[in-house]
Amino acid sequence: QPWADAGHEIAWGQAPLVEPPARVVPATARTSDGGRRLGPGEFDECGRLVALAGIAVTGPRLDLWRAPTDNDEGYHGAGETVAQEWRRVGLHRLRHRVVSLADDGSALTVTTRVAPAATDVAFLAVYRWTSDGERLRLDLDVRQDGGWLSVLPRVGVRLAIPPDLDRVTWFGTGPGESYPDSRRAARIGRYSMGVDEWQTPYVFPQENGNRSDVRWAAFTGAGRWLRVEGDPTVHLTARRWTSEDLAAAKHTHELVAGDRIWLNVDAALQGLGSASCGPGVLPEYRLVPEPVTLRLVLSGGIGS
Repeated sequence: QPWADAGHEIAWGQAPLVEPPARVVPATARTSDGGRRLGPGEFDECGRLVALAGIAVTGPRLDLWRAPTDNDEGYHGAGETVAQEWRRVGLHRLRHRVVSLADDGSALTVTTRVAPAATDVAFLAVYRWTSDGERLRLDLDVRQDGGWLSVLPRVGVRLAIPPDLDRVTWFGTGPGESYPDSRRAARIGRYSMGVDEWQTPYVFPQENGNRSDVRWAAFTGAGRWLRVEGDPTVHLTARRWTSEDLAAAKHTHELVAGDRIWLNVDAALQGLGSASCGPGVLPEYRLVPEPVTLRLVLSGGIGS
């Protein structure tokens, strides 16, 4: 035609031959031993996560304790150090009691009361688990339910994963440790190293190795992987011994690798300060007891 060359496209249209299936939110299902399944997660009869995508895990459970640092053992200005207060209250010997377990078919909600024995200090922790079929999401709300504390060591969860998942790649601060009041030398980036390299070998064993502002971290090994994602960010530590083991050790050779890797995933941490030789934690870095929400996503599988 005078207005178009041969082969000129006049009109076109597209239509799907098959409609994509609607995404179905997985429902919770009972197991033969009284537990539940939700997406890739398996839970015991008390609502505790015991497996993720076939990978055995322990926890996560609320954790408020850290192995005291030299600074935590320093002058507090109130007749005792913060570490002495934490021990007196019993944050290193918390007990967890299930108050309620609710299953509405699409979410599993577990309410626990967490407290040391023989004290009036207690916390309520509400875990709400949901899934998109491939990942587990945890929304954890924590609030104090009695007693009084000046500051807390941490507010987060502790969980254990198999010892062969010992290579970690993360996006957050690094490459070395950082804490709320000691992170200016840490740069946001993507890093990778072994769990054993994560440790800072202080002459006197104490809390160490935290990475701040972590968007995600993937633990790999033996052809498997487990991924932790913050919403938006979390603090993260990983070690082959518990905080209690770390607090009990007097020398680094006393830290013996166990049969699991212990992760602390925290919404908030108390700063370090410099009370072993100077002032304590500045006010803006003190972790006072107040309601805290931790949001994270867990996934796992076989392969890279």
